[in-house]
Amino acid sequence: MRVGVIGLGSMGMGAALNLLKAEGMQVAGVDPRPGAQAEFTAAGGTGLGRAADLPEGTEAVLVLVVNAQQADAALFGPEGAAPRLAPGAVIVVSSTMAPEDARKLAATAEAHGFLYVDAPVSGGAVGARAGAMTVMGSGSAAAMEKAAPLLGAIAKKVWNLGEAPGLGSTMKVVHQLLAGVHIAVAAEAMALGIKSGVDPRMLFEIVTGAAGNSWMFENRMPHVLEGDETPRSAVDIFVKDLALVGDLARSVAFPAPLAAQAHQLFVSARAQGHGGKDDAFVIRAYQALSGIALPKDT
Repeated sequence: MRVGVIGLGSMGMGAALNLLKAEGMQVAGVDPRPGAQAEFTAAGGTGLGRAADLPEGTEAVLVLVVNAQQADAALFGPEGAAPRLAPGAVIVVSSTMAPEDARKLAATAEAHGFLYVDAPVSGGAVGARAGAMTVMGSGSAAAMEKAAPLLGAIAKKVWNLGEAPGLGSTMKVVHQLLAGVHIAVAAEAMALGIKSGVDPRMLFEIVTGAAGNSWMFENRMPHVLEGDETPRSAVDIFVKDLALVGDLARSVAFPAPLAAQAHQLFVSARAQGHGGKDDAFVIRAYQALSGIALPKDT
């Protein structure tokens, strides 16, 4: 199968590398950054700068860009992949977006004669590299069947939420409510402990062995302890994703006060210049409010 992966970021690169290992896959990776192209080419793939340069007759394309606008441009824009795809090719879009945007992309794909899978993912950079992401997918039976070899190579679990595009994206937005609130409250707990005089490393050890632990606390707070702001997932991602949560909640007349408060904390961290940093550094918003020093601050 000739496969294209558009977006070789923290999750896209991992997915693309696992597709290279899968039997019968010829994989081209698209990213405007020369470094990402070079890394993928060195691994045995074909690194490209534009989706319009994908091999003629590409049978499946996996899109892992930031948002719906980038996905639309990568597929159907002037330098998009659509003219390079084989008739009946399957498009798998794993970007986090509003359900309505997923439905619009699916309609455009179908008008071009392509199959479409609305397939947001979770698992982060580590899960992507391990081929262990979780896929929240929706699409027709034909689309899901054609995408199955691709999804099987990148995921430990593929959920089929139904045939309607937008169901996968709805599930991902609900998931991001939990993810964003958990990161914000992990930062809040760490910041409160520091402000109150608890040793932050001891705080981490106690929480991760007790009932108050969460996956996000255990995964993200080591970044704070080490002062490692390298963005596996950035503050800006949750500025976007928690805004999607708010939009979805308003569309169904549902109150989501915890998500709204967490969103404001990420917006605050972004306003302070931390948008491109690892999302654990939403803790900078608490630092600005309380005057705490983080473990590796000088």
